[in-house]
Amino acid sequence: MRKVYNVGAFAALFALATAAHADLPDFTQLVEKNGPSVVNITATQGDGIAQQGNDADDQDDDDGSNGQGQGQNIPPGMQDFFRRFFGPNGPGGARPRGGGESHGSGFVISNDGYILTNNHVVDGAEKVIVRLSDRRELDAKVIGTDKTSDIALLKVNATGLPTVSIGDSAKLKPGQWVVAIGSPFGFDHTVTHGVVSYVGRGNRSEQYVPFIQTDVPINPGNSGGPLFNLDGQVVGVNSQIYSNSGGYMGVSFAVPINMAMNTVEQLKTTGKVSRGMIGVSIQDINRDSAKSLGLTQVGGALVGQVTPGSGAEKAGVQPGDVIVSYNGQTIDRSSDLPLLVGNTKPGATANLKVFRDGKTVDLPVTVGELPTDKGGKLASLSGGGPSAKPRSNPLGLAVEDISADDRKELGLKDQNGVVIAQAGPVAQRSGLQRGDVVLKVGRAYVKNAADFQSAVKDVKAGDSVMLLVKRGDAAQFVTLTVPKSKNG
Repeated sequence: MRKVYNVGAFAALFALATAAHADLPDFTQLVEKNGPSVVNITATQGDGIAQQGNDADDQDDDDGSNGQGQGQNIPPGMQDFFRRFFGPNGPGGARPRGGGESHGSGFVISNDGYILTNNHVVDGAEKVIVRLSDRRELDAKVIGTDKTSDIALLKVNATGLPTVSIGDSAKLKPGQWVVAIGSPFGFDHTVTHGVVSYVGRGNRSEQYVPFIQTDVPINPGNSGGPLFNLDGQVVGVNSQIYSNSGGYMGVSFAVPINMAMNTVEQLKTTGKVSRGMIGVSIQDINRDSAKSLGLTQVGGALVGQVTPGSGAEKAGVQPGDVIVSYNGQTIDRSSDLPLLVGNTKPGATANLKVFRDGKTVDLPVTVGELPTDKGGKLASLSGGGPSAKPRSNPLGLAVEDISADDRKELGLKDQNGVVIAQAGPVAQRSGLQRGDVVLKVGRAYVKNAADFQSAVKDVKAGDSVMLLVKRGDAAQFVTLTVPKSKNG
């Protein structure tokens, strides 16, 4: 039996495909205009002779290299990439003794020779060479760097250079087309494109940068290159990728150009970058902690610690407070707060809206300056501790008093706190372990085991209880929810 084809349907599908193709952007003019402003950067450490890393100090058997030196089996130009994304102990980690090279991209922001790139491209370099689109190679001076934003400002001795047009990253929206020009794997002036996936993406390693997330193919060597909008304006500086394989996987991150240019101006005028700090350690709110705190919805930044002498302490911020807005801007996630505070000029007064004991309180806070040698990260919890026979309570935690000597060893400066001697299944599922110090149950401090037992004796199945827990130098709230019985 012969098949009957609907010629009209085929024609309609062809017309739709043709129309869709016609709507796709053509990047030709954008690339022709801006390509000459993009440069290739080579940063040399030491004597510039890359070693294979056969010394014991350059090896890491856990890096997937089968015990080979970190410099082995890594393609040229990728050493800096592996250092950036896998840390100093990963493949290609520590810079080779005796020298080595990092490769990346950059772009000219003024015709008298100022060039913007990533800090990690030139970090630790003794010599930086910039190759222009006309094949000239010029020595570059590092005017200043900022590790937090991963921005570096270079200067070459040249005039009349082609420059990029600077756009406004605040106007970016998810779904917009963007274009990257750079030197992945050393292939100069490679053009890739994609769309903006998300704006204002927080990152635990760089929590003061509201990254632009895109699906633009970015690979080793693209670092420091420009991200353009369809108007041919730079809206970001390509900085990072997320990858399990070391290559492009559809998730790339760029530093917003507004932040990058602010960094550039500060580096030009003062040689450093100042950021705001109010002096709190914070964490996200989940459903259980929201229930325990009496919040009607999940959101805000839960304060775990307040730095003594900080603006937050002077303003009256307390552990257990939930910061719900900063200068009128809603805090949906805890990662929203560092971005806003970091962009506030030190010395300025900001208004915190804090949820405490079922009501909202306005607290004006004087913003301090973030120390340049700290990344604003909370210390990770780690510890050990004494043992004891457990006393029954609904949370399944056995706690005991802390001796004066142990308080000194644990760094406890007051008389608050009990140490966990044994953690039951409920506590273990929330990450608690023996040796952790419980400072508060809810908003109330506990000074001894009797205080703790009294504070939790009325907890029932299905209730959620927040504990302020200290481990090492860090303190944070942990929410325990007592499971309901199988019989309901």
